[in-house]
Amino acid sequence: MGTSGRRDAEGARCLVTGASGYIGGRLVPELLQAGHRVRCLVRSPGKLRDHPWAADVETVQGDVTDARSVAGAMRGIDVAYYLVHALGSGADFEDTDRRAARIFAEQAHAAGVRRIVYLGGLTPRDVPERSLSPHLRSRAEVGRVFLDAPVPATVLRAAVVIGSGSASFEMLRYLTERLPVMVTPSWVHTRTQPVGVRDVLRYLVGSAGMPDDVDRAFDIGGPDVLTYREMMARFAAVAGLRRRVIVPVPVLTPRLSSHWVGLVTPVPASIARPLTESLRHEVVCHEHDIARYVPDPPGHPMPFDEALAMALRRVREAQVATRWSSASFPGAPSDPLPTDPDWAGGSLYQDERELPVDASPQALWKVIEGIGGDNGWYSFPLAWAVRGWLDRFVGGVGLRRGRRDAERLRVGDSLDFWRVEEIEPVRLLRLRAEMRLPGLAWLEMRVETDAEGRTRYRQRALFHPRGLFGHAYWWSVSPFHAVVFGGMARNITQAATKGLTARADGRRAERVRRPRGHRSARQ
Repeated sequence: MGTSGRRDAEGARCLVTGASGYIGGRLVPELLQAGHRVRCLVRSPGKLRDHPWAADVETVQGDVTDARSVAGAMRGIDVAYYLVHALGSGADFEDTDRRAARIFAEQAHAAGVRRIVYLGGLTPRDVPERSLSPHLRSRAEVGRVFLDAPVPATVLRAAVVIGSGSASFEMLRYLTERLPVMVTPSWVHTRTQPVGVRDVLRYLVGSAGMPDDVDRAFDIGGPDVLTYREMMARFAAVAGLRRRVIVPVPVLTPRLSSHWVGLVTPVPASIARPLTESLRHEVVCHEHDIARYVPDPPGHPMPFDEALAMALRRVREAQVATRWSSASFPGAPSDPLPTDPDWAGGSLYQDERELPVDASPQALWKVIEGIGGDNGWYSFPLAWAVRGWLDRFVGGVGLRRGRRDAERLRVGDSLDFWRVEEIEPVRLLRLRAEMRLPGLAWLEMRVETDAEGRTRYRQRALFHPRGLFGHAYWWSVSPFHAVVFGGMARNITQAATKGLTARADGRRAERVRRPRGHRSARQ
């Protein structure tokens, strides 16, 4: 099989791109456990700060489209993992993907990197590339760039990845849970070969030790070949739901069905569309040669039902390490909060609230850190729901992303249509808005102590308008701030005073919001 790729007993020196994303955030601790040393190339290093493995890796700031930063990150690296893509960044995302892959391959060669490892998409045989969805076409082209480069490459090609928090899993989960009767697109009859995320990670880690003469693509999948309709039926059985009635119709195009998925599931249409487009053609593995280099242990590749059961257990036990929303939503603003108080960048509107709290700082913080998702936002639920629906209507993420964990937050977590920009335990939670807005927005919640040692709650909503429409937007919604933000401040302080956890109060609010006769989809 050729010479071994390992340089020393301590393992390989690995570069991981996309470490703040779904797969990358799970790969890093697996590489560390396998004895490898890890360097992460990320645009925003702060997003990795609160990961449990952050102190065990080297983090460098940069972007895969910037040759200089890639060159610096490649120095001394043995194996470079490419786990990023430009999907959703604009109409020219294929050009961006192509350019980034070429830069990555060129700089890997210049730095003497031994191997590139890329996770791409499984493409159908006998289908012209021009007939593929832009998503699959771009994934295939990136794989070709690496295979044509001088550095040996391992290109892993997967179809549907099943794991807690994956976009494919959550799309499948919410469609099945929420719709006992569904009118579905014709692609529910297309065969695909899902793979458990644990097997994907196992193949990625194992690729670091491949012999130097291996330079090829590998199909990776689980043992089950299923239609999407069969996957929904199997999910219902594993989750203990009643049998679902599925009525496929031919008139739902990928664009229309992506909006349908966006309405029913937390996955927005912009992400659902490439997933649904990928299901137009049959995608099944035509070989399992990866087992020659990364042998399958007993029970692997993991059967579909077992991967489902494990993912559901992780969700119910609140042990979801990363989610599809771990990476920033395409097109979302990323500017940090302007410097206070003297900011020279233009107008900055604020809504400030401050209230005393007859509770300890820790009790107040518990409520603050538990906000959002199923726990609610402590004010005028209808207003929040309407704002979420409006955001999804214009292509935004809406409120359905929820939370990764019901009680704990970390920098970079998505929180409904916000993202955690800063968190200082028992002191500050700053959220940056990722809903569609004519400007940039933040929401701050602070725990403070006055001169007499009493707890105080301070809340600020900030908005930096973009153009005349941005100013008009602020003044049009400002009359509602007393209800929304004022009610939030009062209810948060009351919950802390009463010793309520955000989860308990959120469940109570949810019962109030549910219309009569509503039944949970889990029943």
